[in-house]
Amino acid sequence: MDEDYVVAGGFCGYTSCLAKQVKIVGVATVEPLSANEEALWRAEMRILKILPRLLDIDLIRGVGLTASEYTTIMHLSEAPNRQLRMADLASATDLSASRTTRLVDDLQSRGLVTKTTSAADARGNVAKLTPRGMATMRSAWPVHLASVRRHYFDHIDAGDVARAAKALSEVAARLEDTTEARVRR
Repeated sequence: MDEDYVVAGGFCGYTSCLAKQVKIVGVATVEPLSANEEALWRAEMRILKILPRLLDIDLIRGVGLTASEYTTIMHLSEAPNRQLRMADLASATDLSASRTTRLVDDLQSRGLVTKTTSAADARGNVAKLTPRGMATMRSAWPVHLASVRRHYFDHIDAGDVARAAKALSEVAARLEDTTEARVRR
């Protein structure tokens, strides 16, 4: 029977992960991660868990916006006429349609966004950034940048940034292609 190696019993240190892998009978053999691969993967998972919370905290303290609100007004600020169909905004922010609707409604109640029926087909809604929303975006941008720099880039050697950007961009592109292919099926 083929066998697979998996980590048993939760967290293990980077150098001891390979030693703690166990064989599971009846599962196809898959090459275990090398020590460097294991260390990178676990670091990525920790970053994905912690970094969004830190960015959120900094934005809330700095300008009273959550990271999701910032991302929403950022995408609107970059869109033609500073407006997007709600479905496109949900896709751009990677939020569900219902979450996007609640978020835009909240931003609208604060005067940062307007929501109107689409002139193109009268079925969908369009979110548009208001001048007040653009001013908020301008004040939030340096807070966000400082947070990203402090929590992320200040801990990476400048020489490694280009290599990391290239490698992770390739992974992201393949994941996006895979996701799009699955959606089309």
